Amino acid sequence: MSAPFARISELPAHAGATVTVRGWVTHLRSSGKVAFVVMRDGTGLLQAVLVKNALSPEAWTRFGELTQEACVAVTGQVKVDARAPGGHELGVSDLAIIGPSPLDYPIQPKEHGVDYLLDHRTFWLRTPRQVAIARIRHEVEQGIHDFFYEREFVRVDTPILTAAIGERSGLFSTEYFEEGNAYLAQTGQLYGEAAAAALGKIYTFGPTFRAEKSKTRRHLTEFWMIEPEVAFNDSAANMVLQEEFVSYLVQRCVERRQAELKELERDISKLEKVVPPFPRLDYTDAVALVRSKGSDAKWGDDLGAEDEALIVADYDKPVFVFNYPKAAKAFYMKENPDDPRTVLCDDLLAPEGSGEIIGGSQREDDHDKLLHRIREEQLPEDAYGWYLALRKYGTFPHAGFGLGLERTVAWICGTPHIRECIAFPRMMHRLRP
Repeated sequence: MSAPFARISELPAHAGATVTVRGWVTHLRSSGKVAFVVMRDGTGLLQAVLVKNALSPEAWTRFGELTQEACVAVTGQVKVDARAPGGHELGVSDLAIIGPSPLDYPIQPKEHGVDYLLDHRTFWLRTPRQVAIARIRHEVEQGIHDFFYEREFVRVDTPILTAAIGERSGLFSTEYFEEGNAYLAQTGQLYGEAAAAALGKIYTFGPTFRAEKSKTRRHLTEFWMIEPEVAFNDSAANMVLQEEFVSYLVQRCVERRQAELKELERDISKLEKVVPPFPRLDYTDAVALVRSKGSDAKWGDDLGAEDEALIVADYDKPVFVFNYPKAAKAFYMKENPDDPRTVLCDDLLAPEGSGEIIGGSQREDDHDKLLHRIREEQLPEDAYGWYLALRKYGTFPHAGFGLGLERTVAWICGTPHIRECIAFPRMMHRLRP
């Protein structure tokens, strides 16, 4: 009777038993009569020990044929060993090769350039650092759903193809049958506002697309965004929700992803400080602050990456900058009644140079003011008829925000470029693999 199959993470429950483990070879070494295979299966690492005189000649010969990333099945007894990866090793009684790997495996234990690694992203994903980032991203994604589910938000899936745009940044367009141009969605927000009128508290979570010709370490052309929208929230309540949300995600990773953060050599003490409340800085004061530090920013400008870095340098947790000038922000943001030059909005800037991870605002709920802003921006009124109608039939105060998933993951991981925070990044000059 064949041994039962077990994943590496399950081996503690099989101590003393004989099982079969399937996975890929990461390291090999042999002293002639004793050999070691370190393998991974996506759930952990396992050291398999082969003793020549305890194996069939065929199995020992197969060990000699192994190379990096060969896919294998090893059968043997699970033994507790605190020195081994994961605290267990396998005393091998049989070994089979499922899929051989040629000697020219693209990712070798040496330095490779980033472009080379991106060209071979399918294999780069297998390395310990990339696995750690992927697991943290997964934890963040699961945390997002749990956070909103526990607070009785309803997830709403919004269109990727749309006739209306939400932001000023570049658009990817395509012909849409007889309807003219359609655009890949920059945001699900406008549709989220309609859903909030039906469901009260909603969030969207999906891919978004920006055709900005940007090569910075914080930009992708395709990325994932989380966008809650809450009926009857104002800008102040919106910021409270943001700081609760971000703190929840960070502390969840600190609690549940210690091993991955250690693999990334992340200073967890910095993440442990990310708890509410977050500092709040009015835009006007933010401009004065960065100017005092040598920036040439002027009132009315949107703050750039260098300015954001100057702002967060004095803090060990994210910082809100709120009430930006109307001209620097999107048409749908509500005019500030205390200063009509500005709108009721905020950017949340992560510390350690990670930059903006959230943009949020109270939405303009006055039909005529929103129509005026659409005309000011020279946007096609017919594409926004349904959006304007939300302000005609039972308008209501509401607010929401968008959190960029990859930027947030990059900050939590402490990685300087978000291209590592999505499995297959899309950038200006990268469409493959």
